[in-house]
Amino acid sequence: MINKFYSKWVILGILFLLPVIFLLFLYPSTNNYNTLDIVQENIHEFDSLNFVNNNATTLENNITILNFLGDDPENKLTSVLNLKELVYDKFKGFKKFQIVTISSKNSEYGLKNVKKKIIQSDELKYWFFANTDLKNYRNIFESLRSKNDLDSLNYSSQVFIVDKLKNQRGRIDDRDEDQIKSDSKMIGLYSYNSILVSEIKKKMNDDIRILFTEYRQKRKGNFNSNIRRLDNLESNEKK
Repeated sequence: MINKFYSKWVILGILFLLPVIFLLFLYPSTNNYNTLDIVQENIHEFDSLNFVNNNATTLENNITILNFLGDDPENKLTSVLNLKELVYDKFKGFKKFQIVTISSKNSEYGLKNVKKKIIQSDELKYWFFANTDLKNYRNIFESLRSKNDLDSLNYSSQVFIVDKLKNQRGRIDDRDEDQIKSDSKMIGLYSYNSILVSEIKKKMNDDIRILFTEYRQKRKGNFNSNIRRLDNLESNEKK
């Protein structure tokens, strides 16, 4: 009888302590995660953009996914559809999240058709479409850090993450564990190829989640991490 009594309390104690121990293990990991690096600052704001249906927005105070469709948007539909299915549908409910798609000035009709093709399944409340003159278009693109230039039709398959302070986010070091062990040269990831589904799923979506975690922790007042900046890293290397 006594053994049964003690056994009962031991079991209850274990059941009580296990969740507490589990949470204690989780606590350090949620407060010491790797933040998303700042790879470029002062991204060019959306001055002089002609937004479709006058539905305008800004970079400031928003978490923005930015992509460039160039002179012939309708022929770049794969890029937009991938963003719709793999990114927009996952994050459209998050606070201050938006996608902004920009094309060059003479492509307004094509841009509107692109929007029509993807709006059939969604109201696209957090997706903005705009065009602008070629100079402004290139100024915005060139303010971003990218390993790839615009093509002959001013298109880029690369998409960019920009935070609320107009900083471009990415990875200063994108090496995997084997590359780090072999001491291979550091590889940066500054933008994401919208044609490569695997890159969007495995890297871009993870990085967007990390950025949302950062802002969520800031709101709670328990964000305590120095975000790495590529410019600072490069300056130190030159010394």
